[in-house]
Amino acid sequence: MEQYKVIGIGDNVVDKYVHQGIMYPGGNALNFCAYAKMCDMNVSYLGKFGNDKVAEYNQSVMDKLGIEHSHCRIFEGENGYARVTLENGDRVFLGSNKGGIAKEKPWNFVENDLDYIKEFSVIHTSLNSYIEDDLTELKKCNVPISFDFSVRWNDEYLEKVCKNIDISFLSCSHLNEEERQQEMLKAQKCGSKIVVGTVGENGSYVLYKKNWLYQPAVLTEAVDTMGAGDSYLTAFLVEMVRSSENNKFFTDDDSNMINRIKASMEKGAIFAAKICKVNGAFGHGTEIV
Repeated sequence: MEQYKVIGIGDNVVDKYVHQGIMYPGGNALNFCAYAKMCDMNVSYLGKFGNDKVAEYNQSVMDKLGIEHSHCRIFEGENGYARVTLENGDRVFLGSNKGGIAKEKPWNFVENDLDYIKEFSVIHTSLNSYIEDDLTELKKCNVPISFDFSVRWNDEYLEKVCKNIDISFLSCSHLNEEERQQEMLKAQKCGSKIVVGTVGENGSYVLYKKNWLYQPAVLTEAVDTMGAGDSYLTAFLVEMVRSSENNKFFTDDDSNMINRIKASMEKGAIFAAKICKVNGAFGHGTEIV
């Protein structure tokens, strides 16, 4: 039986594909949970829902997938959504409601939440989760925290977030090699123990201590690139958890850590290529409401 479990804390939305008239469940934290489930990992989700049809649909999909979500908050108002189209298989965002009620309502983590979170092997969250000011509280759980910065960060934001997290994911396709290395080094200097820089079809890089590691992408004919980065980071984290001993994500043995990171990068690349053949982030489309 799988002894480990992971938790996604943060955003859930639907991606409304206006060219199809179909909406798909998504959001970085929810994608992480769905992908972890696809990787046969025990997983839970903690997030904020509105009380509309979108929220109901996402909860029904979670129930169908077996994603536990007992500690979620439900508020009156609109759930998060984004409007999307595809151009040659690549996602193009047309706008969103910025998370709906999630951006307005505080997390207010209580002792019961924190005791629950302490049961997990890794926490994953992101810049779309309105959680930056709560990371110091989550850090007290002594569970490794992973954070996806996507393509949006600056020096001040890295300083604020990285001191409270352990693993940083930076989407770096828009940067040249020198810029990518510079930004990854900044994240490390600010506190992240592992910094991952993804560069799309050009693969991914990891900075761990003074070690730079590279993994080529697994090239495939993409149907939809939605979720490519999220699927990579999920498979990476799941493999890091599975390869840990006695549920210790980080060890003092650098050669062991490097081997685990290399294997996790490969798992991430393989899984991301698989997800690029799925419509939406992880399927489960329904008519737009």
